[in-house]
Amino acid sequence: MKLVRYGAPGREKPGIIDAEGKLRDLSRVVKDIDSEMLASGGLAKIKKANLKKLKTVSGKPRLGPCIGKVRNFIAIGLNYRDHAEEAGMPIPKEPIIFNKAITCICGPNDDTIIPRESTKLDYEVELGIVIGKRARYLAKDKAAAAIAGYFTGNDVSERAFQIERSGGQWDKGKGCESFGPIGPWFVTKDEIKDVQNLDMWLDVNDQRRQRGNTRTMIFGAEHIVWYCSQFFVMEPGDIIITGTPPGVALGMKPPQFLKEGDVVTLGIQGLGEQRQKVVKGK
Repeated sequence: MKLVRYGAPGREKPGIIDAEGKLRDLSRVVKDIDSEMLASGGLAKIKKANLKKLKTVSGKPRLGPCIGKVRNFIAIGLNYRDHAEEAGMPIPKEPIIFNKAITCICGPNDDTIIPRESTKLDYEVELGIVIGKRARYLAKDKAAAAIAGYFTGNDVSERAFQIERSGGQWDKGKGCESFGPIGPWFVTKDEIKDVQNLDMWLDVNDQRRQRGNTRTMIFGAEHIVWYCSQFFVMEPGDIIITGTPPGVALGMKPPQFLKEGDVVTLGIQGLGEQRQKVVKGK
């Protein structure tokens, strides 16, 4: 299933993309596509629903974040071998974990807002994971069962904040307003044949920047879920973005950071596409 949330910010409604690519309203089945829905077994309700009886949504409404009421936004750094090499960083022996502020979450096509004092704005196309069940000290063979599905994410980053003003951690360069576009869809895992073989791409102003495939991840999706559960509890609706392939602005010679007016487009095979315009903050 391809699940979406559509409508104005803060007033999104639940929806589903049918086999013909039409958006249908799920309001009669569940209140929202969010952590509460996942925790209460809402996916089973949606799966049993007769989509043909659900109202189609006309026009092209704004798509919101594909998961609502996220309580923990986890991110994995340097998880593609060739990206670590372009950054001049050693290959991690264990996953590098940091957090993005949940207030950075936005819709897949919402504007990217340049933060105050920003000088090095960057992009990162990433595979996202949606947690579907409580995950605490998982056994390795139980990690897959804790995954509800996947999505396309852009780990928007401010490199000066992240690196030059880091204080030893990355969070302040990762959690600014609009730095967490997720979606367009939350795709349930049954639709993805092999999550470790998905093509991914990102362009800036229609110029090629990132090209990669999830098969080159150092730590795969299931391993990441298992690993994270050894350090903290994850609940339904928590999300994890899992690292980016090479081609980020920081790694270019010379670096080509984002500027006002740039348009970033990105996507992952089977998980949909995003489009963000870079705008000056108020």
